[in-house]
Amino acid sequence: MNDLFGKREPRAPLAEQLRPHTLDDVVGQTHVLGPGKPLRLAFESKKPHSMILWGPPGVGKTTLARLMADAFDAEFIAISAVFSGVKEIREALTRAELILQQSGRHTILFVDEVHRFNKAQQDAFLPYVERGLVTFIGATTENPSFEVNSALLSRAAVYVLQPLSDDELHTLLLRAFGKYMFLNNILDDAQSRIIGYADGDARRLLNLVEQLADAAEELQRTEIDEAFVTQTLTQSLRRFDKGGDQFYDQISALHKSVRGSSPDAALYWMVRMLDGGADPLYLGRRIVRMASEDIGLADPRALRMALDACETYERLGSPEGELALAEVVLYLAVAPKSNAAYTAYNAARALVKADKTRPVPEHLRNAPTRLMKELGYGANYRYAHDEAGAYAAGESYFPDGMTPPKLYEPTTYGLELKIREKLEYLRSLDRNAGKARKG
Repeated sequence: MNDLFGKREPRAPLAEQLRPHTLDDVVGQTHVLGPGKPLRLAFESKKPHSMILWGPPGVGKTTLARLMADAFDAEFIAISAVFSGVKEIREALTRAELILQQSGRHTILFVDEVHRFNKAQQDAFLPYVERGLVTFIGATTENPSFEVNSALLSRAAVYVLQPLSDDELHTLLLRAFGKYMFLNNILDDAQSRIIGYADGDARRLLNLVEQLADAAEELQRTEIDEAFVTQTLTQSLRRFDKGGDQFYDQISALHKSVRGSSPDAALYWMVRMLDGGADPLYLGRRIVRMASEDIGLADPRALRMALDACETYERLGSPEGELALAEVVLYLAVAPKSNAAYTAYNAARALVKADKTRPVPEHLRNAPTRLMKELGYGANYRYAHDEAGAYAAGESYFPDGMTPPKLYEPTTYGLELKIREKLEYLRSLDRNAGKARKG
């Protein structure tokens, strides 16, 4: 459309052109929007309630909030926690009060990226939500259990939104290309490639389609094939938030795949994280933890290999150093497993925390001075190397009067089987020594 000066108004982005106007236009989220599902019922009830929409980017959080305002004939006020503070919150709430006084209309207050507000900022909404002045709808890509104040969370229903499936993205893809009448054919391999690039994100898909259509129009192309898609679109990384919930879900999947002795799955998750931009040395630190926690003394070489892999990466960098990380991940996955050291350490921490402060027995104390020796420090200490088998059978190394706890219980896997057998033998020597003293 031209104005009086002959200038063209900017064309609305494709994502805005295709924004749904009714609930039935929404692609995806059938688990909450299908017949009889909770969010569909919320729309049909005509009774708005505060809610948190939790899901990755491009799944329709803003769209659903706008549709709810339309469904309830409410005013729609949107603010973003990225650009707003307490001042903007107060201005929005003052505006909502003014709208209510002047027109009697209720307000839906949509807060995008609500997890970026701190506790004080989130608390600012509470009185107005409790009064019913506004229906609060927060959108977040982070787990609201951790990022939203419990007081606000208790007043809002949480709806979990999912990335769009390939079939849902395909539906949206055809709808988007239908806006460009000069395109006669979008080959199947091109469609698959675009859907792969979109990675479950509807907004990204529409942006990619718009980019391809603009390039095709410029080159006067009427057909889009896979080669054109590859040439036109810069290689984009898969959606991956280095500090968000998805990050911790993926490192959890990697750790559990190693623990579960699944080398293929462990390698897959490691590469997924590297592909998404994870810091390889962060992965290295977590791999070192896996070697200590889940393999331990069943294979002591695992820890050294994990440390070596980190040092190798530091020396070589990417991509060469990543091979060392892949190698150790595979080794950890196939190594014998034991969490006995991890369990023993936690048990020792709990014991020390709960117990009183007990003095070191005199025979275990250091005696570097004559006074200390006169006080009995180190007296009657049995030097293990002077005893048969280099073991002081029956000796106690715990504080006096303390019942010796059993903290470390070796498994029967890998090297720990031999450790277990040795400890059982040493304990039998202790028992025999105790019997001899009593006799």
